[in-house]
Amino acid sequence: MKLEDLDLTKSYTYADYLTWKFEEYVELIKGKVFKMTPAPSRTHQKISTLILVKLANFLEGKNCQVFHAPFDVRLPNKRKSNSDKEVFSVVQPDICIVCDPEKLDERGCLGAPDFIVEILSLSTMKKDIDDKFHLYEENGVLEYWIVSPADKSVSIYELKNETYELRENIDPIYNKKDVQVGIFPELILKFDDIFKD
Repeated sequence: MKLEDLDLTKSYTYADYLTWKFEEYVELIKGKVFKMTPAPSRTHQKISTLILVKLANFLEGKNCQVFHAPFDVRLPNKRKSNSDKEVFSVVQPDICIVCDPEKLDERGCLGAPDFIVEILSLSTMKKDIDDKFHLYEENGVLEYWIVSPADKSVSIYELKNETYELRENIDPIYNKKDVQVGIFPELILKFDDIFKD
């Protein structure tokens, strides 16, 4: 079966997702299928690795764990059970942190991570800024970072009263600064290092 064989006007579940053997990675957002970028750019990979390493080093010996794509995050409908047939959103964030071990299983994460980073590319920009933004907000992801390699900026959103508020918009070219991770106030990332060529 190929991705082109799917009826993209239909709604699908995690149970359907498990049966697919496509060559490309896909995500489900509220039952709709979204193709992922075939292979992230070198810059995307470099930025992702630098952030991942800094987070992993900080979390060593702590309860929270950091993961990177491909890693399935299943976001169940709040009003229904967690059965595979009733999960309509399965995403693969570039980076996520999960602090509740009960959410982790061999298939990935069932429930909202505490922290997510998405690194923009031209083909995923709308999905990350719009579709995933609202999905993460609705599901209670505490902190969401949108990193733009193109303009070397970072938008940092924190969940307040079930709504995302922009905490900071970082542009290291004009505003080089250290950035605090909201869920770990003692963790500081230097974005001029992360965006360095």
